[in-house]
Amino acid sequence: MKGIAVLQGFKEFISRGNAVDLAVGVVIGAAFGAVVTALVDNVLNPLIGGIFGQPNLDRIWVITLSGGGEPTEILFGAVLTALINFLLVAAAIYFFVVVPLNKLAERRARGEEPEDEAPAEDVALLTEIRDLLAEPKA
Repeated sequence: MKGIAVLQGFKEFISRGNAVDLAVGVVIGAAFGAVVTALVDNVLNPLIGGIFGQPNLDRIWVITLSGGGEPTEILFGAVLTALINFLLVAAAIYFFVVVPLNKLAERRARGEEPEDEAPAEDVALLTEIRDLLAEPKA
């Protein structure tokens, strides 16, 4: 019987909106990452290569340390490449996900009527009568 209860609990967990929404978000995020990677690899890196003579900024700012052994390179340009990639992903998410969802929320909100802040007088009076009738009699 414990096994059935565990399976029932798992079924309830999976059926909750949060778990399903999270799973959908992860899958869409992975697919979106592939789109952004294709954009960076096939459009932006060739543009950078045309401007700087290199396909990315990884080797644009390099410091070589040569101690007693093998020389070590510090690639500050790799940080710039990662920063540009991050900004591209953030901009793509903002313009292709956040902005359209905000527009959709605005359209939905325009179709709804705002709720009254205070109940109407007749509702307030009926509520008062109900509360008086519900009080215990002394």
